This record gives sequence, C-alpha cells and structure tokens, in this order.
Amino acid sequence: MQITRRGFLSASIGAAVGGSLLGVNSAAMAAGGYELITPPQNTSTPDQVEVLEFFWLGCPHCYAFEPAILKWEETIPENVVFVREAPPLNPSWEQHSRSFYAAQLMGQEQPFVDAMFKAIHEERQRMRKPGDIAELASELGIDKDKFLKTMKSFAVQTKMNRATQLAKGAGITGVPSIIINGKYRTGAGLAGGNQGIIDVINETVAIEKQSMGLG
Repeated sequence: MQITRRGFLSASIGAAVGGSLLGVNSAAMAAGGYELITPPQNTSTPDQVEVLEFFWLGCPHCYAFEPAILKWEETIPENVVFVREAPPLNPSWEQHSRSFYAAQLMGQEQPFVDAMFKAIHEERQRMRKPGDIAELASELGIDKDKFLKTMKSFAVQTKMNRATQLAKGAGITGVPSIIINGKYRTGAGLAGGNQGIIDVINETVAIEKQSMGLG
C-alpha cells in the first residue's frame, strides 16, 4: 500500500528518501529481494540483530502478511529481536497509530493488533474513532478511560514522532516494509511475496549475525 501523506511526500522528505536510495545495490535488489539502506540506520538493540516491521493496522497487505511474520517469530533465531512501528504516514492512520502505541505502553501490543486486524479486515469495521477503538481495547481487559488517556499522552506522541523519523530514514514508500538491522529494506514487491519476505529476513539475519560474531 503506497503512502499518500502529503507532508511525508513533501520535497524535503522526498530528498531524504532519494538520498537513502542512492546506496541501493541494484544487483542485490534483483537477486536478493532487498535494497541496501545508505547510510545504515541505528537500531534499538545494537547488540542484537533487529528485524523491524513498519505497518498500518488498516492495511490489507499488512493483515495478509501477519500469519507469515508471526510464524517466523515463533522460531526467531537467538540474538535476534522483532519490533514493530506504526507511524502515521497518512493523516487517516493517526488514530490507529495512537492506539497501537497506547496498547504497546500498556503491555497489550499483540492482543490488540490481533483484535484490530480482526475488527477491520474480517468484520469490516472502520475503527477510526477513538471511542470505538477504546471499546475494543476494553474487551481485552484494558481500562477504557486509561486507554483513551494514553492515546492522547506525550509518551504516545513521542513514539509516533520517532516512528515517522525512522520511516523517513529507512526510505519507506509503502507498508508492510521490513528493515533488517537498519541495513536492508524489503517488502512483497521486492521479495516476490510474503514468503519471499521471510526468505530475505532469514538470509540477511544470517549475514548480520555472522558479521556481528553472534553465531
């Protein structure tokens, strides 16, 4: 799904994205299903290999990719960490981003993602109003008022701002996008489908583990 946020595709950001693409190794892109990010981006776990997914709860492609990435996570290699970011790259994504980070802060990230994916993509609910989202969160045992307050909190805003900057630095042009250790960018278009993404993750994780001496 292509990002359409006007601000995100402004000239200044376009320049940043263009800069990140200057280092793309075309041979690697064609043969390996990924692009190289130049310069490499910092990760949240410098002593481990980070696999980062940029996604949007309302994205049907992200929903379709969910079973594959969760299956991969069940057998995640040692010294590898999987993290998610949900930057509001389109104004219509904002409440989904706020709710994701609120659930994350309240220790309910995966149950909330599961519930939102089901509500949006299986039950065809829009889930754009904070009250509706908080009501869904309450079904998971989360205090509704606390959830709404957390959605509006400075902590959530900080996470959203950080995620947007990470997306810019990584040259993200659509979701789901996967970044491996701040160096490799892949997605279904590059990798040839969801299983291709998993294959790229496994390949580049192995490369990074070896280069970091992690076995």
